[in-house]
Amino acid sequence: MSGRERRTVFIVTAALATVVVGLWFFPSFWFRRGGDQPGTWLSERKEIPQFKFNEVPVSESAERILVADKTMNGEYVAADLKPIRVFSAKRYVEKQNEIGLFVHTPDRCWTQAGWELESAMPQLIDVKVNGTEIPFERRIFDAQGNRELVYFAGLVDGRPLPYRLDQNLSVAVRFQQGDKEDRTASGLRMSDGHFWKRLWEAFESREELFGPKHFIRVSTPVNDGDVAAGDERLQRFLAQWLQPGDYARERREWQVAAVKN
Repeated sequence: MSGRERRTVFIVTAALATVVVGLWFFPSFWFRRGGDQPGTWLSERKEIPQFKFNEVPVSESAERILVADKTMNGEYVAADLKPIRVFSAKRYVEKQNEIGLFVHTPDRCWTQAGWELESAMPQLIDVKVNGTEIPFERRIFDAQGNRELVYFAGLVDGRPLPYRLDQNLSVAVRFQQGDKEDRTASGLRMSDGHFWKRLWEAFESREELFGPKHFIRVSTPVNDGDVAAGDERLQRFLAQWLQPGDYARERREWQVAAVKN
């Protein structure tokens, strides 16, 4: 190999190494921490006055997709109220190379399961839960006449996400309007401008999203058309169900349970 060829190989190798190192350290200077003080870690209450909780096991396939450390799924029923269905998924430890906890929103999963997404405003609503104002995505789904008002949101280290969780909304609308006959849901996401816009906003926010994560979903039937009553019911319930918790204690309990299993 001539001296010129050796120099070319060296320059190319150095350039590639620089790119790799740059990509490796890029997050450390691009993303900023969410704040010096942690947010409010929220814990779920199973025992709520006037309600009875009925647990519904999460399917193994769903657990594999979410890779959550802890899930809670079921419904609260009371004699004089419509049921309130709840789902909570937590990840106590950051796990690299695993799908995000906030990827599989109802906009994606419920529509693919056969629910029809109705037009409902507002699509985003702020709910104050024990001192923390949380922006919840708000939807109405219909399955053969069974209408369900749904709220869902995400928290990292006890803080609301700095961007919306509606990345799958326009894809869901296109999916149920007939594009599903010609294209897969994955193909729709790849070609959806709103989907990529939300990914860019998540990147542009520069918030560091490493830390314990919490995905929350609550819903209630609104078959009688009284959606306002459903909103009031969910918002009142959220303040009862989610209480300030102890992250360290929850994590220890989860670790002990994991060892036993």
